[in-house]
Amino acid sequence: MFEEWGFLIAEMVLLIILAALLGLLVGWIIWGRRGGPAGAETDGLKADLAACRKEANAKDTRIASLEGDLAAARNEAQAAEKAAMEAAAEAVAVAEAVEADHGAHPVHPDGVEETTGVKPAALDAPREGGPDDLKQIKGIGPKLEKLCHALGFYHFDQIANWTAEEIAWVDANLEGFKGRVTRDDWVQQAGILAAGGNTAFASKVKKGDLYK
Repeated sequence: MFEEWGFLIAEMVLLIILAALLGLLVGWIIWGRRGGPAGAETDGLKADLAACRKEANAKDTRIASLEGDLAAARNEAQAAEKAAMEAAAEAVAVAEAVEADHGAHPVHPDGVEETTGVKPAALDAPREGGPDDLKQIKGIGPKLEKLCHALGFYHFDQIANWTAEEIAWVDANLEGFKGRVTRDDWVQQAGILAAGGNTAFASKVKKGDLYK
């Protein structure tokens, strides 16, 4: 009888072990199936997220590059517009000076001078070395330069030192060109040139680009 009990107990223990092993096997199969796809899906999502981040960074870089190009284009457009305006202003000044020269006539042919202001100090002839090129002053063309010589004005420093009353006299006595001294600001330009400086307009005159 004890032998039968021992056999039954051994058989029960064996069955329990087999049941435990079967449970472990089933559990491994079930969890393996669940964990496999879930892990793969997680890896896929991580890969998609990384790709999205990479694409976003690429777009940010492209946007920054386009913004830089736009800013550069705006600066170039502004510089071109400014240059065009300056060129147009100079062209107008030259055209006015040339047109005025074509219609120039002697200062007060009847010998009568306007009494407005005070006449500046004049020279009978240019100093040693010859006269300055007054055409470097915007607003003075070849014929107007001759009229300035006729009034005794040959040098930049003469014009640069004119007072307000002297400017008024010259403005009033430039027959056919009245007001040109003030209008074209001869005094300021002459001051720069007398000090050895230069202006954009004077540079063009020196190169021979004007009054051909």
